[in-house]
Amino acid sequence: MNRRNFFAAGAATAVAGATVGRSALAALPDIATQDGTATAVPPPPPNGRPFQPVVTLNGWSLPWRMNAGVKEFHLVAEPVLREFAPGFTVQLWGYNGQSPGPTIEVVEGDRVRIFVTNRLPEHTSVHWHGQRLPNGMDGVSGLNQPAIPAGKTFVYEFTARRPGTFMYHPHADEMVQMAMGLMGLWITHPKGAHPHIAPVERDYAFLLNAFAVDPGTRTPRINEMTDFNIWAWNSRVFPGIDPFVARRGDRVRLRVGNLTMTNHPIHVHGHEFEVTGTDGGPVPRSARWPEVTTDVAVGQMRQVEFIADEPGDWAVHCHKSHHTMGPMGHDVPTMIGVPQADLAEKIRKIVPDYMAMGSTGMGEMGAMEMPLPDNTLPMMTGTGPFGPLEMGGMFSVLKVREGLARGDFRDPGDYAQPPGTRAWEWTGEPAALPPAPQAPRPAGSAGASDAQGAARARKPARATTRTEDVRKPSIQ
Repeated sequence: MNRRNFFAAGAATAVAGATVGRSALAALPDIATQDGTATAVPPPPPNGRPFQPVVTLNGWSLPWRMNAGVKEFHLVAEPVLREFAPGFTVQLWGYNGQSPGPTIEVVEGDRVRIFVTNRLPEHTSVHWHGQRLPNGMDGVSGLNQPAIPAGKTFVYEFTARRPGTFMYHPHADEMVQMAMGLMGLWITHPKGAHPHIAPVERDYAFLLNAFAVDPGTRTPRINEMTDFNIWAWNSRVFPGIDPFVARRGDRVRLRVGNLTMTNHPIHVHGHEFEVTGTDGGPVPRSARWPEVTTDVAVGQMRQVEFIADEPGDWAVHCHKSHHTMGPMGHDVPTMIGVPQADLAEKIRKIVPDYMAMGSTGMGEMGAMEMPLPDNTLPMMTGTGPFGPLEMGGMFSVLKVREGLARGDFRDPGDYAQPPGTRAWEWTGEPAALPPAPQAPRPAGSAGASDAQGAARARKPARATTRTEDVRKPSIQ
């Protein structure tokens, strides 16, 4: 992370909000930026009310300065280049050098002032999704404020009134700007003990996002509504997504926000959890129940918690199967059961690199090495200790270990399974095969109605319309 002064004292600014005094605008806060893609574990807060910082998956938290008791942040909306996975980068719009932008962390009751500088080629605004605030600070351009012109800085100021997990994103040319990656997380920590918010040892947060990026290109198709091919967590795809690391016995919290165009059922292996919060606030204990999957709809946040008491490497993923894949063509025909060997040999005479696939399923793509267009990645990728994982997109691993230090979030490597605890191959007598199913006999053939359990059918009598053939029903 580095800091730099963006505007000198006295630079021209466009200011929204009459609550900002002249002395507060003597100089803008420094601009903090982050260039890498690794998960940056934030240090404890240097001033203000104390809190335990969240760990933003493949992201970071935005520093602030204290000014006369007000917590001041500086967001810069600008074009960014985001690495989704090694060798695959996308031109996006983001904040402070990354997309999603940095996580903003405050404490319930904090007075917050956010300077927003617009370095995009068009106007923008910022909506503070889920916050209780004055109407003029809600960030809907044209309704609550003038849009922030390119090259200008606006100021938002309000009090963080309730704890929870929230988001921020533009409400100006929203279809384009969110499709280009303008979004971020906002965490408001409780100011003290809360009856519905338990202390946790591991607190993770990430956004779900989706893009349509054709292989060989670097800019998303912003007008796409349904046919996305890049499914990401914090604009990273597996195996570029960092793991969730926990010490055995830790209480773990996962905060998940969804700013895609569809819902995502988030599934955790090996543990059951409870939904303890939404973007409406903490869920009372009496309203919770155990789950292993929770659906996060568009524009929602879900906060889940569990005790990491099962050591091992456990999958965490979206349960929509095509969301755990990389770039793929959705018009690919199903070739299961279709022999292609002879066809592939003929095609290779014209296209030497052609590879037949799909005759027995698509699992072979996990280990397949085939030429790819520039700036893309395989549909299935990532490897584990036993071979290809055949996963991509919205997938990561919960790594539960004994004896980790409290603040140690480093990847502990592959789990060493105790002897006798891994599935093994049966080498005894093979199972007896059941008898092959018999084709059904035509109706009326010998034995067709005599077999035990066979279905019986009777052809209905020919309908009649003659009055004398219509019998009156008997009345009992």
